Amino acid sequence: MHSDPVMLLEGLVSIESFSGHERPASTYLADQMQALGMDAHVDEVGNAIGVREGAGEVTREIVLLGHIDTVPGDIPVRRENGTLYGRGTVDAKGPLATFVAAASQVDVLPGVRLVVIGAVEEEAATSRGARHIAPRYQPNYCIIGEPSGWDGVTLGYKGRLLIDYSLQRPMGHSAGAGASAAEEAVSWWNALSAHIAALNESRERLFDQVLVTLSDINTRSDGLTNTADANVGLRLPPDFDIEAFEETARQLAGDASLRCYGYEAAYQSNRTTALARAFNRALREMGEQPRFKVKTGTSDMNVVGPIWNCPVVAYGPGDSRLDHTPGEHIIVDEYLKAIEVLKRVLAIVQDGMASEDGSL
Repeated sequence: MHSDPVMLLEGLVSIESFSGHERPASTYLADQMQALGMDAHVDEVGNAIGVREGAGEVTREIVLLGHIDTVPGDIPVRRENGTLYGRGTVDAKGPLATFVAAASQVDVLPGVRLVVIGAVEEEAATSRGARHIAPRYQPNYCIIGEPSGWDGVTLGYKGRLLIDYSLQRPMGHSAGAGASAAEEAVSWWNALSAHIAALNESRERLFDQVLVTLSDINTRSDGLTNTADANVGLRLPPDFDIEAFEETARQLAGDASLRCYGYEAAYQSNRTTALARAFNRALREMGEQPRFKVKTGTSDMNVVGPIWNCPVVAYGPGDSRLDHTPGEHIIVDEYLKAIEVLKRVLAIVQDGMASEDGSL
C-alpha cells in the first residue's frame, strides 16, 4: 500500500482504465483508501468511494468527485526529471490522487463527512458514475477533480451536444445529375457551420460561443446504395436554446437521419462562494495569485451541479492542454503543492461550517 502520494498516483496511472473498463483501477484505489484509514469500497457501477467522518452525528458533507476513467492510449509510465508520464496523469487521475492524499491527511472535525469518489465513464457521453451517485448524496460543498493547474480554480464548463448524421442515396453514375450522398453530407455540414457562425456573431468571449467540430465523416457503398455518415460535437454556452437548435439542425438535414444525444447544459458557479474564497485564501497563503477560469469542455460538474445546487468548483494539478495527448504528464512538485492547497481548503471550509453550526 502506498502512503507516498507519488507512488499512489504512479500505481493508479499504471492500471489501464479507459471508459467502461475501470474495475481493476477502482479496486486498487479503494484498497489504497482503506489502507490510508478511509472506509472504502467499489459500488454497484464501479465507482471507488472512500469516506472519513468526524466524531458525532454527521450534519455536514463535503464531496470530492473525481473520475477514474481515461481515454484510450498507452503511454509508458515513467518518472523523468521530476515529471511523471502516463495516461491519466493529468486527466484526471492526478486530481483524483490529490483528493485521496489530502482527504486522508486532513483533520476531520466533529459532524463532518468527507467523501472521495473516483467515478466511472466521465470520458464517455454517459457520465454513468456521476449519474449513479448524484441522487445518493447531498453535499454542502463539492470539488470536482479536473486539471486546473495547482494554482488555478475552474468555476464553470460549457455544455455539450453530439450529433450523428446518416444519409442514404441510390447508386448513380458519377456523370449523372443530382448530388451524391457525400456531397449532401458536406452541404449539411456547411449549412450547420454557417448557422452556428450567425449565432456567434455578437458573442466575443469564447465561453459564450457555440463551438463545433466535425469529428468524423465517411462514405461507403454496397453497389446499390451510397451512405454518408458524419459525427459532430458541439460545446454549448450558458442559456443555449437546445430545442430550437436541434430543430434547425434537422431542417437543414432534410431527409437524412439525425441522432442528437449526450446533451449536457453548461454550468457555472461564481468566485464569491465560501468554497471559492477558501481556495483564494489557501493559494494566497502559499504565496500564489489564484487564477479563476471557465473552460470550454465539460465535466461531471455539468451533471451534479444542477442537482446538488451547492457551492462547487473544479480543482486539480496538471496542464489541461495535455489532456488526451500522447505526451500526457504531470510535474510531481505541482502535484504535491496541490495536495497542500487542498488540505488547507478543507480545513478552511470545515472551520467555516463549524462557525455556522454550533453542533459541529
